[in-house]
Amino acid sequence: MTESLAGRLLVATPHLYDPNFYRTVVWIVEHGADGALAVILNRPSREPLSDHVPGWAGLASEPGVVFVGGPVSNEIAVGVADTPRPQPEGFVPVLDGIGLIDLTIGPESIDGLDRLRIYSGYSGWTGAQLEMELAGGGWFLTDAEPDDVFTAEPGELWKRVLRRQPGRLAFYASFPPDPTQN
Repeated sequence: MTESLAGRLLVATPHLYDPNFYRTVVWIVEHGADGALAVILNRPSREPLSDHVPGWAGLASEPGVVFVGGPVSNEIAVGVADTPRPQPEGFVPVLDGIGLIDLTIGPESIDGLDRLRIYSGYSGWTGAQLEMELAGGGWFLTDAEPDDVFTAEPGELWKRVLRRQPGRLAFYASFPPDPTQN
């Protein structure tokens, strides 16, 4: 692929049984020749954000928990924010004013975040690895909507994103979790 996929969604196909990505919706935040970086949008943990990054907890969108961003480097916190204009220092835009926020600068340096999520770890692919997975049918590639990133119902996101797709892709939203039980 020659164009960047940053800002788009990877939606796991029903046949992607890898436990790290089963029925996930993954938002690509960086993509280029060297690979891709993304966060899983629909994996909230049960860990209150206030237990891990208390200074940022008051700015977090509901639910106020740490989200599991992916299987890579779970000790790293990745911040995703929706910011007003002008964008603050330490912010890297990805989609319509939503992007990565540098959590090391501290919340007192940020003036007025509209929404915030913090992820434990991230999802990553080396150069051409994501393209091979897409070509192999492991993912559906779709456009993201800003509300996907901060959905109040992360457990419904996989179905909701598929349901709004045109044609046959919408059919997969009703695919049973275990087809043998159908």
